[in-house]
Amino acid sequence: MVSCAHKPQKIKYEGVVQGSYFSIIYYDEDGRAFEAEIDSIFKEVDNSVSLWNENSIIRKVNRNEDVVVNQIFKDNFEWARKASEFSDGAFDATIGPLVSAWGFHYKKELEMTPEMVDSIRELVGYQKITIVDDKVVKANPNMTLDFNAVAQGYTTDLIGNFLETKGICNYLVDVGGEILARGNKPNGDLWTIGIEKPAENYDSERSVQEKITLKDKGIVTSGNYRKYIEKDGVRYSHSIDPKTGYPVEQNLLSATVIADNASWADCLATICMIVGKEKASKLLENQGVEAYFIYVEDGNIKTEWLR
Repeated sequence: MVSCAHKPQKIKYEGVVQGSYFSIIYYDEDGRAFEAEIDSIFKEVDNSVSLWNENSIIRKVNRNEDVVVNQIFKDNFEWARKASEFSDGAFDATIGPLVSAWGFHYKKELEMTPEMVDSIRELVGYQKITIVDDKVVKANPNMTLDFNAVAQGYTTDLIGNFLETKGICNYLVDVGGEILARGNKPNGDLWTIGIEKPAENYDSERSVQEKITLKDKGIVTSGNYRKYIEKDGVRYSHSIDPKTGYPVEQNLLSATVIADNASWADCLATICMIVGKEKASKLLENQGVEAYFIYVEDGNIKTEWLR
């Protein structure tokens, strides 16, 4: 049993990964540095589920290559399936063809028509893909997978789990805004987390809407105010409804979810942005999670906690 009673040293490790930043803070009485091990975790996740890595397992699966999936891939697949079943299909990891067609993966400028949307929707449906004997089986070979709505939260949890195997009891892991907080600071203070104020544009300066304290929880914010494409003066949200094939149109600007881990918080925050505030509130009732909604009503920005 590793003791957590002594006054440990503060270790901070920051950098860029998965197209975003990461920041890891932990307290260790021996002052140990785990940069190499953490970098290895990032690389392993990248090689498994990154859509930006040509040689990743998920890219090979999407190209229908004969590939055996590893535990990281299977974990992400199971989180995605759990989220799909929980949300009645609002969350769907097979939505990749629609995401790409709308221009969110590789910024392709496609002119979407109702006929195109209907055609591409035939390739969407989480029930149509399974894993059998560590290989992905598709109902249609043109189907693809996209774990972007869970992979960063999963990475955060993976790093947290690693730190705990090293006897680290107090840490804050932040991978691209997907955060896991455990324990507290040596003086007893809890971790303080800022919830971002919705920005006017994707490149607007970041500011804090709300500050909260966190212990032994994961927290993730999903918002449509920075991730969008713009065509002919119209902004299209990066949150796409699998059932319609179109970017969602609603008054919810961002949803922050606090759950037991970052993986599930990541999934739930995505679900909230797809189904909207009212339906999200009903879905999250009695689930043992908290949510913070920022939305527009009568032209004014409002906030609401769901506890």
